[in-house]
Amino acid sequence: MEIGVLQVMQGWGYDNISDAQVYEEELKLVLRADELGFDSTWVVEHHFEDYSFCPDNFVYLANLAGKTKNIKLATGAVIVPWNIQPLRVAEKAALLDQLSGGRLILGLGRGLSRREFDQMGIDMDESRERFDEAVPMILNALETGVMEEHHGKYFDQPRAVIRPKPMGSFRDRVAQIAMSPDSGQEAAKHGARVMAFNYAPIEQQQEEYQAYADSFREHHSREPQPMVLSEVMVCDRDAGKAEEKARKYIGGYMLSVMHHYELMGEHFKDAKGYKAYGDTVDALREAGLESVAETYVNQQIWGTPQQMLDKLENRRKHIGDSGLLCMFRTAGCPIEDVMTSLETFATEVMPELRSWSDNSATKAA
Repeated sequence: MEIGVLQVMQGWGYDNISDAQVYEEELKLVLRADELGFDSTWVVEHHFEDYSFCPDNFVYLANLAGKTKNIKLATGAVIVPWNIQPLRVAEKAALLDQLSGGRLILGLGRGLSRREFDQMGIDMDESRERFDEAVPMILNALETGVMEEHHGKYFDQPRAVIRPKPMGSFRDRVAQIAMSPDSGQEAAKHGARVMAFNYAPIEQQQEEYQAYADSFREHHSREPQPMVLSEVMVCDRDAGKAEEKARKYIGGYMLSVMHHYELMGEHFKDAKGYKAYGDTVDALREAGLESVAETYVNQQIWGTPQQMLDKLENRRKHIGDSGLLCMFRTAGCPIEDVMTSLETFATEVMPELRSWSDNSATKAA
């Protein structure tokens, strides 16, 4: 099983914390993760708010490239509509891949926060079309070393050579954030691996992944890589402490998500390309914030090491093997507790996960 960490650079829930301290704590986390043998770190792109602030994950990962030895470096994700020149995304990816010795995983997304679109000056209704036009340009440039001439609805691009040249093929090093069935279908078309947050009942995740996998096979005549699922985690040898922390910090994280993305907002019902989110607005309102947060906490992977293994085994029975991203630092969780979760998970959960035999998610019942 591939196991990584997800870094969100969150100030939400922390009292009197400076931006510098947020980054000091995230850096401490990832350097230790590299020492402990985690496979990858995935770094978000978000702007402006305590919910999450990493305005350029290429810059952050370039810094990590010089400080780490083995861990793969993933944009989780670069939000394509906000990076309005596809050529610059391809160039940054090629340069970071060179600096890291071929450790880059290029994760792509199209964005969900109305606030961020507004402050970027990009119409949210254009996000799907901008993404779908730009991504093939980026991926083709990374495969060939050249961004060919292109004249589309949003981009006019003269032929441009990518220097430094990409180190090697990105065919199996591209991921796409897919939090809706439509995004899953687009990921399949682009040949990207699906990365998702654990946001829905396992049966729904299984159904959406199978639809993606079927489409992937149709487009590319090969098997897709297993999906990557991100979990907000607390790992503690004491079950009572683990539950107390989970209710506080995982629940707090979910509230920050609801606030940042305005997930109960009417705008999703009319936003072009966001129908799946608009369809859930009324259900979320009816359930209420507290109930939504409670449900979210219950479906994440947390607890004692054995409790976490039991939950992961249950998930595996439904969707087969999948990549796992561990989000330990959220919503005011002190760095001491973050490091306890990280190290306990690495020493008591990860070895067992590594021993699990391959049972591809594409073959799950």
